[in-house]
Amino acid sequence: MTHKKNLRLRSLKMCSSALLLITASMWAHAQNYPTQSVRLVVPFAPGGGSDIMARTISEPLGRALGVSVVVDNKPGAGAVIGADIVAKSKPDGYTILYTTIGPQITNPFLMKQLPYDPVGDLVPVASVGQLINVLAVPISLPVKTTKELIQYAKSNPGKVNFSSSGVGTSSHLGGELFKSMSSTEMTHIAYKGTGPALGDLMAGNVQMTIDSLVTLLPLIKSGKLLALGVSSTERSPLLPEVPSVSESLNGFESSTINYLTARTGTPRSVIDRLNKEMGLVLRSSEVQDRFISMGIQPLVETPEVLGQRIKKEAEKWKKVIEVSGAKIE
Repeated sequence: MTHKKNLRLRSLKMCSSALLLITASMWAHAQNYPTQSVRLVVPFAPGGGSDIMARTISEPLGRALGVSVVVDNKPGAGAVIGADIVAKSKPDGYTILYTTIGPQITNPFLMKQLPYDPVGDLVPVASVGQLINVLAVPISLPVKTTKELIQYAKSNPGKVNFSSSGVGTSSHLGGELFKSMSSTEMTHIAYKGTGPALGDLMAGNVQMTIDSLVTLLPLIKSGKLLALGVSSTERSPLLPEVPSVSESLNGFESSTINYLTARTGTPRSVIDRLNKEMGLVLRSSEVQDRFISMGIQPLVETPEVLGQRIKKEAEKWKKVIEVSGAKIE
């Protein structure tokens, strides 16, 4: 009996020693972070808005960290492919996800199943920016304000269509939110991309859209579309004369966020380092000027504040998706 006890004690001591060594190794690794390049996974194709934003921050973030930050585009399946790569990566801070609201906030309610746990597998790291959308109509539509559009829709039930670049996109969900909050009857028309959607909007084949300010701005400035309101609660410096939609429809807000997440289990010291450096990058005039010119408001937040934002946004868009019945097959 004494021999067995001694064996058990010896085994426990060996396990404890091994655990201490692993913990010490992880701590030392985290304290020295980073010692190699950081992979920034972008779950979208090159050239899109999120890709441009990711590339805007990657170089200054790399300078701040003292290593290269390499943008790696992994598009497909509504951003699921890229998100899954990070969700299954090693939790060491060397594989980071540059994400929009899809992977954690809307896809869980738009898709039957995901290959990862959107809450359990990904941890908030740092906010990047809030993308301002704008409510726009063709110049041929007989309305000049958001209130007039709502009245027009109520006077012509079922005759007002809104366009989007696809099911589950911010233009789709923003339109559904507007429809729900204004108590109007509108029909969603989904297109395969922004180009065809805007073409039909300018031709008057659809009556409204809520899409990216940076995308619509040239068409608004050239008089091809009329901006009725911006989706943020405050006016945009790019369109200072255009009111926010919330000035006519109290509580309306459909701007979307871009942010960074990492694999759950990433050491807190690594997350804090990334968050700190991202804050410095976002406060720099280099990035601020670039973002503002694109209709993006830089966001500097702690991981905890970002986590609360993600939770709040998920609750908001879950209701919109349930009411609309939107699904991605």
